[in-house]
Order: sequence, then structure tokens, then C-alpha cells
Amino acid sequence: MRRNGLFITIALALFIGVLGLSWLTHGTGIVHNDPVRHIAIPNPLTMPLQVKAAYTDQDIFVRYRWPSPRPGIHHDILRYQGGKWVVQGEPVPGSEPNGLAEDRVAMMLDDGGVPEFARYGGYITIGDGITSFSQSADSKAVRAHPDFGQRLKQTEVSKYLPATRKVIGDWSALASEADLAAQRNAGYFLDLWHWRAHRSNPLNISDDQHVAAARFSDAGRSPYATNWNNDAKQPRVMMDQAKVGRKALRWDDIVQGKLGFGDVYFLRADQTVPFDPNAGWAEGDTLPRRILTPADASRGDIAVSGEGRWKDGYWDVTLRRKLDTGHPQDDKILHDQGAYQVAFSVHRNAQQERWHYVSLPFSLGLNRPADIVAPKFAGAAPDWQQPWTEVTLFYPGQVSWPHLNSAKHGGADSIKKGVPVKYRHTEAQLAHYGVEAEFADAIRRQWLLTMLAGVLLIAGFGIALNLLLSRKQGV
Repeated sequence: MRRNGLFITIALALFIGVLGLSWLTHGTGIVHNDPVRHIAIPNPLTMPLQVKAAYTDQDIFVRYRWPSPRPGIHHDILRYQGGKWVVQGEPVPGSEPNGLAEDRVAMMLDDGGVPEFARYGGYITIGDGITSFSQSADSKAVRAHPDFGQRLKQTEVSKYLPATRKVIGDWSALASEADLAAQRNAGYFLDLWHWRAHRSNPLNISDDQHVAAARFSDAGRSPYATNWNNDAKQPRVMMDQAKVGRKALRWDDIVQGKLGFGDVYFLRADQTVPFDPNAGWAEGDTLPRRILTPADASRGDIAVSGEGRWKDGYWDVTLRRKLDTGHPQDDKILHDQGAYQVAFSVHRNAQQERWHYVSLPFSLGLNRPADIVAPKFAGAAPDWQQPWTEVTLFYPGQVSWPHLNSAKHGGADSIKKGVPVKYRHTEAQLAHYGVEAEFADAIRRQWLLTMLAGVLLIAGFGIALNLLLSRKQGV
């Protein structure tokens, strides 16, 4: 009898203990920022973007409006500290603590040459080895790769399209040079409009890029260069005091947000002089790390219409480009009554690299039905009387195209059938899935522990019940 009582007590204690443990640990200790693994979860997981478009016989205009708590107009800088110049503002997981990362808006544009894009948007550009993922390609291996590193001059794995690789899950399995050229001739690339608040906006332009075997810049001069003389370990140029009234910026003015659009907060090439190491530098003097020079050729195709400005918590930016830039290998050539696909992204809150918000694909129609309808007009600039198209952007996490096509993704069969992502998921669902994907191993481990706890609960309850029934029958 005493023995049965002991067993009952142990079984009940096991049942209550495991139940309490499950209660205390349920949903805790899984999702958290982890800089070591390049994980930083933004809050909130979604954000709004408003878009309009209009066009003439020659040009297309696209207008963007989105909220940002403050204007991110600074990028990485050189700071005079302890008698030497040091870089501040290098990319970190999440937000750069001193705000040294510019706000950005980007748009990928296709004309049907990349058919998967209309169904899955930017997801198709996130392949194996992407930089800033918890597991990304080794930079030495990238540089040493005979085609990707040596011939294409890539130093990291950026966005790329699936057919540019012979194996979907191997960044290094690059298609042959002849196949890549044939793909480009067939229009298998995405046009990328990339507006940057520091590296392009002061020049009233947007960087013009494209995505194919990598994220490439269009042909022509870059709108920015690096202000650093590696041999002398000092900046290449400084501000021309005769033109801008100062030789450098001050650290406190930058991090405290004291500089605005009416100030010279950038380093434009025509407002600089060669750097003078004997100019009496003081602790806290800073110089922008980018030298701005107007882009030319294909890279300079996109201009800012009016001014890109932040006011009352919102950016309002309008970009203008010729319908036909004359560069069909870099840009998607647009036509009256044409139908296209677009997807958007925004960087804000001093976030860089993959810490941004993205959209699902949207249709763009030039004077024809679409998600975003661009009316045709005559004149210098649109009147913008049409309503905004409301776009919800979401945090994508570390969801790659190889992952989405693998057995780990329950919707892989739907992708094989060509079912568009927006038919199955909302932006909020995709944001949460992006977070879950970053913690897939930990979630799986927690699930196994929960299952084990459930088995022990059932076992403890069954033992206790059997012992109680046996005790009653023996009375």
C-alpha cells in the first residue's frame, strides 16, 4: 500500500512538474537579437509605402512616399580620433548605433523577361551564399572564384537570378559566359532603380543598377567614390573652405542630427581640395567617406524630379527616366500602353544590407489597367491628381530562393506549379515566416522538447490514474 502511495506521489509530482515547466518555457527564449549570427529583428515587421507613376512620350516619373522617424542623410564617415582617421558607420546587424547609414528606396522593374519575378518578386534574387546572412559565402572564396570573383570582379555574393546558376543551391555554380550573354540578350535581368539619401540625392540623381548573375552597376561612372588614400592612411580630399565655409564637419553635429538639407553635409567633388594633413585637425573633425560626382552614361539615366526631401516624418521622392534610355542591356525599355512588373524596398532607421523592408510584386501599366496605373500627360511634370497605390512592405528575414524550393518549405510544390505568393500569403504572414526561418533550428528543438514534455505528461497521468484505480480495486 505504501509502495503504491509512493508511486502515485511520484507520478503526480512528475505530471505537475512537467506541466509547470511547459507553462514557464512556452514561447520563451527563441526569438531574440543575435549579432553573432547576424540577426536583428526590426520593430515593426511591416511598414507602408505609397507609390504613383505617370509618363509622357519621352519620360516616366515614379513617386514614392514613406515614413521615417528622422532623415537618414549621412553614411559612413572618417573621424579624426586619437591623432588618426578612423572609419565609422560600417554595416552592422540592424541599425547603425550612430545613425550612419543613409535612407534608401529601390525599385526592381521587369518587362516579362524574368517570368518568375511577377509571381515571387524579390525572393527569386536571394540565392545561396548571400552576404549578411547567418551563413554566407566566404569572401576569400568569392574573390578567388575564376569567373565570379576574377572575371566579374565580385567581392561578395549579392542578389542574383536563378538561371544564372547551374545548381539552385550553389552560388559558385555560375552558368557559362556564353549562356549569361544569351540570357542578357533575351532580357533575363531586372532593372534596379536605387535612390540613396547620401550617395545620390545631393546630386539629384538615383543610382542605376541591374540584377543578373549579381547586382551590377550599369555602365558608366559611379556617383560616388571612396575618400581614402590607403598608402598614406588618410583621406584623399577635404572640403574646400573657400566654397563651403569649412574644411570638415563635426562629429557632434552629425550624431545629434544638427545638419539639414540647407547645409553641406556631403562631399561633392567640385567642392573639395586635396587633403592637407597639416591643416590643424582637431578631435572630432569628420569627413564623409564618399566623394560625390555626377554619374554618366547608362549609370546616370535616372534623375530626381524636383527635390528628394524629408518633412514631418515622411520622405517624398520622385524619380524620372527616359522610356527608352538607349541602353537595352542595362535598362528595361518602356513603351506607351506597356505592362510591367515592379517590386519595392526601403531602408530606414540607419539599417543597411538585408535589414530592410520589401514588397510583393505589383503590376505597372502605362495608361492601361494594373495595380499601379501611370496616366499619360503633356508637360514638364505630372499634376499627381491620381490616388496613391498603398503598398505594404515587410521584413523578409533570411528566406532564400533555394530554401523556398526545398523540402523544408511546405509551399515548395505550389512554387513548382507557379502559384503566385500573394495567392497564399499576406505581407504580415511573410514577415512572421521570415522571423521563424531565422530561428528554424531553435524552433524545431523547442518543438521536440514540447513533444517530449507532452509524452511525459501523458505517461505521468496514465501511471497515476492506473495506480489510483488499482488502489480502489484493492480496497
